[in-house]
Amino acid sequence: MKDIIGFIGGGQMGEALIRGLIQSELYDQDDICVAEPNQERRDYMTATYGIKGYDNSNALWESCATIVLAVKPQIMNIVLAASKDLVTPKHLIISIAAGLPISFYEKGLERDDCKIIRVMPNTPALVLEGASGLCGNANVSQDDLQRAEIIFNKIGKAVILQESAIDAVTGLSGSGPAYVFTFAEAMIDAGIEQGLPRPTAETLVLQTLLGSVKLLMESGKHPAELRAMVTSPGGTTIAAQHVLERSGFKGIIMDAVAAAVDRSKELGKN
Repeated sequence: MKDIIGFIGGGQMGEALIRGLIQSELYDQDDICVAEPNQERRDYMTATYGIKGYDNSNALWESCATIVLAVKPQIMNIVLAASKDLVTPKHLIISIAAGLPISFYEKGLERDDCKIIRVMPNTPALVLEGASGLCGNANVSQDDLQRAEIIFNKIGKAVILQESAIDAVTGLSGSGPAYVFTFAEAMIDAGIEQGLPRPTAETLVLQTLLGSVKLLMESGKHPAELRAMVTSPGGTTIAAQHVLERSGFKGIIMDAVAAAVDRSKELGKN
């Protein structure tokens, strides 16, 4: 079986992966294919990326060594039922569906000899800056895990974990963009409240977020150390910091992540 990668599902996250693989030259266009029943979406994917497109997954299982399951969790059982007679132990199956444990796939495929990797990416993958946590079942080799890690590093950064840690990844980085967007929205509204035009507030806030993250990544300093650098005695920053501390800002964020992790665990049991 040639090292061809197939995507079952041509949605936004699948598209982000395909774009990353092509831009990085990890795969040639001829070595990528997608199964997408929606003809309009399939035509868009094939025309935009020059890949092969199919209306069902049969051809993918026959020709692809690696299969990425990029469909919504609600229809995953339908995909598995349609695929179970085509799967072999040689296939490397990678799922990016949220909340579904590896045992779900083993049960749906009605076999325990499949190589299955579960991945929790996040939406910044759409701009090739995603954060992904991944784990594999007992049939997955270290080489298989590294292959998946390389793939997801093309759309951001990936880390290999035990499956028991995936719920924490879901609550932290999977849902994390929503926390950042909420913070950004609050900052923009604060600027408007203080008299800035909305476009000006948006520009200043987004650049502040971008620059702060870049400084964190490139300086290697702890966030507390960088915060101390801009917190002068009796200054404006310490006055604002006092309000955040009094309001329990860090505790609120920690509670929010914990709530998302708990919900992820609940969804995994359904």
